[in-house]
Amino acid sequence: MSEHQPRQERQQQRHGRRRVSGSYWVETAPGPERPALTEDLDVDVVVIGAGMAGLSTAYELTRAGLGVAVLEARRVAAGVTGHTTAKLTALHTLVYDKLRRTRDAQAARLYARSQCEAIEHAWELVDELGIDCEWETRSAYTYVRDPNRVEEVRAEAEAARDAGLAASFVTETGLPFPVAGAVRVAGQAQFHPRKYLLALTADLVAHGGQVFENTVVRGLTEGEPCRVTTATGATVRARHVVVATHYPVFDRALLFARLSPRRELVVAGPVDAAEDPDGMYITPEENTRSVRTAPYDGGTGENGKDQNGNDEDGNGANGRRLLVVTGEHFTPGTGDTPARFDRLTAWAGEHFPGADLVHSWATQDIDPTDTVAMVGPLHQAARNTYVATGFGGWGLSGGIMAGRLLTALITGRDCPWQELYDPRRLRTAVREAPTFLRNQAEVARHFVGDRLRSTPPVDAIPPGEGAVVRAGLDHLAVYRDDDGDLHTLSARCTHLGCLVAFDSAERAWECPCHGSRFDTEGNVLQGPATRPLERRER
Repeated sequence: MSEHQPRQERQQQRHGRRRVSGSYWVETAPGPERPALTEDLDVDVVVIGAGMAGLSTAYELTRAGLGVAVLEARRVAAGVTGHTTAKLTALHTLVYDKLRRTRDAQAARLYARSQCEAIEHAWELVDELGIDCEWETRSAYTYVRDPNRVEEVRAEAEAARDAGLAASFVTETGLPFPVAGAVRVAGQAQFHPRKYLLALTADLVAHGGQVFENTVVRGLTEGEPCRVTTATGATVRARHVVVATHYPVFDRALLFARLSPRRELVVAGPVDAAEDPDGMYITPEENTRSVRTAPYDGGTGENGKDQNGNDEDGNGANGRRLLVVTGEHFTPGTGDTPARFDRLTAWAGEHFPGADLVHSWATQDIDPTDTVAMVGPLHQAARNTYVATGFGGWGLSGGIMAGRLLTALITGRDCPWQELYDPRRLRTAVREAPTFLRNQAEVARHFVGDRLRSTPPVDAIPPGEGAVVRAGLDHLAVYRDDDGDLHTLSARCTHLGCLVAFDSAERAWECPCHGSRFDTEGNVLQGPATRPLERRER
């Protein structure tokens, strides 16, 4: 391979049709393993899910003096939180103008305050605990390149400013291309999310909290106490239960009808510090593009570098930073994911030609039908059960906010924005009806239409690929591994029975209805499903 070839061309030859290589955040902060729960347990609160929302909630409750157990189906902070772009900002694309139109100005102000206080709280914890998580202060931007959308951005700048943010409309940014306009909010932050959460986990354990990994929750019985049952056979009895599994694994208020899954791709790699655009950027255009950089570990260990290989200004060894580019959102189980990776890689290579994009992964977000996350009681009659979901791609500041809000509810304190985020809210039902109906129509289309599609013969499936094939009245999910051996599963998602589809970039089966994901052996990678795909013989 010639070194004179363009970098992007070399990358395409190296990766072929790009497959995921793994999250940079997970790879650079492996963390200690935690045991699985194997014995019955009695606690004040059991938190299901160890991402930003779950761990933030557990941490706050432990500090409040409650006995807390966290149950995680896989590894701590290795799910959605471990695959984020890791921006801590209250500027959530174009949320404020929409909030003041669909709710009112007070709702926009409460939203801004709740997110800003979450970021401030995170910084206080970083400072108090001495967490080395590559914290950096940056300005956040929402930009557009289309002149026809400038007024949309101007309105957002005005709405964000009225909501209390230090927002301004600008036409100059640090991006390597011109923009038609942008909202800028100074004093926001970016960090290494897994390093932050591993430190929080260690501290909550030191203060009496318990954290269990590889513990899949299967059942919830509400009462006094509540009972949570697990796949390991153990039962947790608790006064309160928090469901913080991104997409709720228990849905007693039909929240799944008000939520839609969205998958996005990430490419990342070292870039010269001179190419750093000095900010956190996102645009709703081009099927979403998000850009930021982070300190990059050059691995030299030379004098004058911090323990991450970075000099004092955050540049890595040899003056490099980690470029992180996100975009190409789509519904899980739909479309050609390798082609989407190719488009994102080409975009990054065009605008940052010096980047060596050696990392690639995907993340999943859950969008609520009415813009605002759902944090509070699990259903209308709930007395001791709570949920945190629907963060719409902003689960870091949102998860920290959720931890503080749920702690207030559980400990009997008031929170100014509890009504704003209450999952039981009904006054927005009319406004969210069009989005709700679109979501349900899409689910129905997949549930019925996917069963009517023609399917390929098994012999046509090449190594490393998978497809759904018909076998009589049944549908099978068939994967052929690199050695040519077949792995056959039921294609029915164990959540609500939609047919899964194969993602060849991640070698995973994905449900387009509610976002459940499974590996090629049928094991659950991501909920709301809690049971594996059934094995089948051909």
